[in-house]
Amino acid sequence: MKFVNLDTQLQALRKTVQSFKRTLPILLGVILLLALASSLTPKNLYGKIFTGNQSIDPLIGAMVGSVAGGNPLTSYIIGGELRLQGVSMLAVTAFIVAWVTVGVIQIPAEALMLGKRFAIIRNVTSFFTAMIIAILTMLILGWI
Repeated sequence: MKFVNLDTQLQALRKTVQSFKRTLPILLGVILLLALASSLTPKNLYGKIFTGNQSIDPLIGAMVGSVAGGNPLTSYIIGGELRLQGVSMLAVTAFIVAWVTVGVIQIPAEALMLGKRFAIIRNVTSFFTAMIIAILTMLILGWI
């Protein structure tokens, strides 16, 4: 087994700390922007966005979830409120999956840390996957 000398380890630690210092302001900005958007958006607004059309609502759900993104617990609460407002389970499922997996607001931070191409491809893939997962979930449950 080959050991890395202490100087190499210290150099790697310095680079890591410098990289973290560079990305910290962007991460804080993204977190604050998410908190601000979440607190300023009235929860009943989400229900008004949906049309009641089974073929368009999953797309709307995935788009709204992509932009509004946040933690899973909040998405479950909003999803429950959407169901109470008559939004289809298909649209709510697309909304919740996109809410958790897609992060339009987080793209600048993700691009800085992981690369612009990766961030865009991951978010686009997650967006379409959210709709596919919603449809498959409803098919498996026999609700479509």
